[in-house]
Amino acid sequence: MMNTIPKTADFIVIGGGIMGASTAYHLAQRGCKNVVLLEKEEFHGQGATGRCAGGVRYQFSTEINIRLSQISLPMIERFPEELGQEVDFQKAGYLFLLNNEKDIATFERNINLQHSLGVMTEWLSGDEVRKRLPMMKLKDIVKAAFNGNEGLVDPNGLVMGYINAASKLGVNAINEVEVTGMKIISGKVAGVETNQGNIDAPVVINCAGPWAGQITKFAGFDIPIKPLRRQMLVTTPLQGIPEDFPMVIDFAQSLYFHREGEGILTGMSNQDEKYGFDQSVDSDFELFNMERAIERMPILETAGLTSHWAGLYEVTPDAHPIYGKTPVDGLFLVGGFSGHGFMHGPVSGKLMSEIILDDEFKTLDVSMLDLARFEENRLIHEYNVV
Repeated sequence: MMNTIPKTADFIVIGGGIMGASTAYHLAQRGCKNVVLLEKEEFHGQGATGRCAGGVRYQFSTEINIRLSQISLPMIERFPEELGQEVDFQKAGYLFLLNNEKDIATFERNINLQHSLGVMTEWLSGDEVRKRLPMMKLKDIVKAAFNGNEGLVDPNGLVMGYINAASKLGVNAINEVEVTGMKIISGKVAGVETNQGNIDAPVVINCAGPWAGQITKFAGFDIPIKPLRRQMLVTTPLQGIPEDFPMVIDFAQSLYFHREGEGILTGMSNQDEKYGFDQSVDSDFELFNMERAIERMPILETAGLTSHWAGLYEVTPDAHPIYGKTPVDGLFLVGGFSGHGFMHGPVSGKLMSEIILDDEFKTLDVSMLDLARFEENRLIHEYNVV
């Protein structure tokens, strides 16, 4: 069924994941009319957002990422009250397992930074971790970083909460509309071309996540955001997994586990993965993931497979996002979160509404995360990437 798209809009938001949904909502909340949200999939949040693990955390290595979490995670906690949508925020915590001196030294600096900003991450000894997680083999773990205020959130609940609230405020959220071109006049954006017709608009916000680079190509410039496949799987129910089992991250291996229903979700970063848009499951790497996972949690050897899928990270050279203006007047960009966009989506939509309507970031100064930093060698590297 074809959607009816308008001929004109005041604001066009490209991408119906968490960034686009939050941006459209916050524009409408500020009183903006004639906001159009375009999603190429049949349903909102089916792209990178819908394929993420749903983790939210404060444990980052840079001040700006920590501060983004300090604003965004409380927004998620208030979500049911403020937007009337449950998001199932489970505060089981994040537990980073560390087994080498390099990571321990870096995490020690990171935790000192977190403490200075009011994020009270705890240090646990190897013995404390082994006592807490007796179902895992952790003989080599020397230390671990734990924060009990972190955890898991339902991605679909968060996205649809914003979509529904934005729609009530007059946002026209349209599915199955793919942007195929950009209308530029004298260096200023004038609208978009789509597979269902053209829409004229003086402001366009690129929230296309891993596909953001394709959108900017239509406008005549490149951005350093690349798609990178990540995959995970969920097991059949297992006995002996406690209700408060945290998000456990074997940092040196980029291997993680969290409770998913009565089973375990596990995923792992493929260090040999090539950039691209492939979202099929790599069965060979899935086997490698499971072998490493069983080494850490032998009980997984008895489990069956319930589901598995792959999704895309949108990575930048410094693993930090890009916010704000672009070389084309009226075309804005938010993207490149390198695996932590879901948790920063709430505050990011608010920040984008501010740079668009107020010409400055008011809630938090993220001006250092501009597009120009890559050419000007102002990169800010994030260490805690999984």
